[in-house]
Amino acid sequence: MTIKIRKQDALNYHSQGSPGKIEVIPTKPVSSQIDLALAYSPGVAEPCKEIEADVENVYKYTAKGNLVAVISNGTAVLGLGDIGPEASKPVMEGKAVLFKKFAGIDVFDLEIDEKDPKKLIQIIKSLEPTFGGINLEDIKAPECFEIEQTLKQQMKIPVMHDDQHGTAIISGAALMNGLEIVNKKIDEIKLVVSGAGAAAISCVRFYVSLGVKKENIIVCDKDGVIRTDRPGLTDIHADFATNKNITHISEALPGADVFLGLSAGNIISQDMIKSMAPNPIVFALANPDPEITYDLAIAAREDVIMATGRSDHPNQVNNVLGFPYIFRGALDVRATVINEEMKLAAAIAIAKLAKEPVPEIVNKAYGDLNMAFGRLYLIPKPVDPRLITTIAPAVAKAAIDSGVAKNMIHDWEAYELELQKRIGIDQRLMSIVIGRAKKDPKSVVFGEADNLKILKAAQMLRDEKIAIPILLGNREKILSLIEDNALDLAHATIVDPMEEFAMIEEFGKFLYQKRQRKGMTLFDANRLVRERNYFGAMMVETGFADAFISGLTRDYPKTILPSLQTIGVKKGVNRVAGMYIMNTPKGPYFFADATVNLNPTAEELVEIIGLTANAVKFFNMEPRIALLSYSNFGSAQGEIPAKMAKATALAKARYPELIIEGEMQANVAFNQELQREVYPFSSLADNQVNTLIFPDLASSNIAYKLLAELGNSEAIGPILLGMAKPVHILQLGSSIREIVNMVAIAVVDAQSSEGVL
Repeated sequence: MTIKIRKQDALNYHSQGSPGKIEVIPTKPVSSQIDLALAYSPGVAEPCKEIEADVENVYKYTAKGNLVAVISNGTAVLGLGDIGPEASKPVMEGKAVLFKKFAGIDVFDLEIDEKDPKKLIQIIKSLEPTFGGINLEDIKAPECFEIEQTLKQQMKIPVMHDDQHGTAIISGAALMNGLEIVNKKIDEIKLVVSGAGAAAISCVRFYVSLGVKKENIIVCDKDGVIRTDRPGLTDIHADFATNKNITHISEALPGADVFLGLSAGNIISQDMIKSMAPNPIVFALANPDPEITYDLAIAAREDVIMATGRSDHPNQVNNVLGFPYIFRGALDVRATVINEEMKLAAAIAIAKLAKEPVPEIVNKAYGDLNMAFGRLYLIPKPVDPRLITTIAPAVAKAAIDSGVAKNMIHDWEAYELELQKRIGIDQRLMSIVIGRAKKDPKSVVFGEADNLKILKAAQMLRDEKIAIPILLGNREKILSLIEDNALDLAHATIVDPMEEFAMIEEFGKFLYQKRQRKGMTLFDANRLVRERNYFGAMMVETGFADAFISGLTRDYPKTILPSLQTIGVKKGVNRVAGMYIMNTPKGPYFFADATVNLNPTAEELVEIIGLTANAVKFFNMEPRIALLSYSNFGSAQGEIPAKMAKATALAKARYPELIIEGEMQANVAFNQELQREVYPFSSLADNQVNTLIFPDLASSNIAYKLLAELGNSEAIGPILLGMAKPVHILQLGSSIREIVNMVAIAVVDAQSSEGVL
């Protein structure tokens, strides 16, 4: 049998591997003879001919643009030295895992049995047709300098020796932040370095580019201070030799502001640390044993800022903060080189990220709920999910600005979403909402501003210009939390209800007028408005603020009642409802009602459907609604199937423009093939469901919590639907990210005079 393949089919098949498209599939289907023909002969001939005609098409039809080679000859592996290429392989394989995990980059590790620099250069250079980038690793000095420099000159893809530049970039970021904390100028500091290998020399060079003066640097190796009169100096070492009359590191350290160690363990004493200048910065980066242990350095003097290469102490200088994201940015713009501008951009981005509020996921990973920029937190932690969206764009922009990029990025927001998706974070839905919020930030009252999570979220919201925070609570406690945790909220608006006598009086009268025919006395109203949830809701109702957020520390019913009594529901709405967005690997799904209505009637479900459909449209999606039950279209009898069937009929009559189907089991709602086969009349057979209406609060609450815990899904919500003005009630214990998401939703809701939820 002869299989004929259309040229376009073959080209489309192979372009699925293009790294520039987010729809990359990890494996191509080879389940039929047609698939095999596309993957190999005869279909593969078409992209081959396209690449022959224009070699740049290799990036379009193959995986080259997302493929990096991690290459070593095993001559300087970790602290083990020249142990050979085979023994270096575990390190290279481990590095490949980190590239993939943190930046979505594919890697081949190549261990090459060649020590001659010129021959090694030729071998690596010959690999250029295969790879989009080259990461050199564990190649000893001084050969590594020649190898990297020559390859950068001769190859048209990015090349970086990570042992040199990775440590320089990460420690450079830590140095900038450390000097800021101790209020020292970089061009005035005295730097002492222990070690003269590839990493140490590259760090010194990078520090000079940051502003350290060469005349203020003393470099030492195992033979002592590198002096200008030492015989046999290489050009590299001669560049940092000193003519000062000192021979040992113990003579160099007195009065030094910074110590950088990339040499051997336990060679620095406590007395040496004590001899340094006030507020010394000590980077003891030898691994696994630093030049001086963390505990000894801290015990030597209280004012020391200490960093090591170890994960069991603060301020770990770990190259994984750099190389995955540097290569990610370089590959994405097809940079022909990784230049100094790109390295500097990476260091500045890392330093800046450390000053932003730490995500809850990072705090939990390290068992520390109070990490904040300071002496114990100079640089971000490796598990911080923001690294890829902070460093890669900075590197890509630097490549474009410095003229070494072949691809331009014009939509940076779309690029950020692509980066998130590469590592399994799909924030498209919330990114759209956050983008809308930034266009017109609104004032948001936080009813629990005496909580550290709320304050961290408030700083993030203000820094990102998503919202204008108003902090409600005890002024003294809020200011104390801000100071203790080094938050940049000193000038934020703080409202202490106990200080606002005029507002209390006004709010009390207002509430009394609203509730006087519902059993509330003026005395009751004056008492209630002192409580923060009433006070915050009244601020929104009377125009002092645009939205209200509360509920982090109190249960949902007690938090929502004050807003219902003060603000109330929208005109024409009889009851509010609660909706969760479940961000799943298959996309977002909307669950209702998951928080408010215990056991709604069929008629009440119809109103919940209307509110939910409106909310789904708010997120720029067309609602495709399934009413769930344990029955499929009358297949089982019972109170719930009857209620859901009736609600379906009523909802279809009331909202004829919507896609509504039911009653049906959850698995059937998602299985379009089964619907086409067994229930071809279903309007969801050709319209993938995205909105689920549950028969009662118990089933919806159980469903979303199970999915959140077991289904690798993120819950966004609860989103309160039907309120006259923007009010949202957080779940107990919400994370900082969840708080930020809810505030962004509230801001966009407030941007419309009539509200949109």
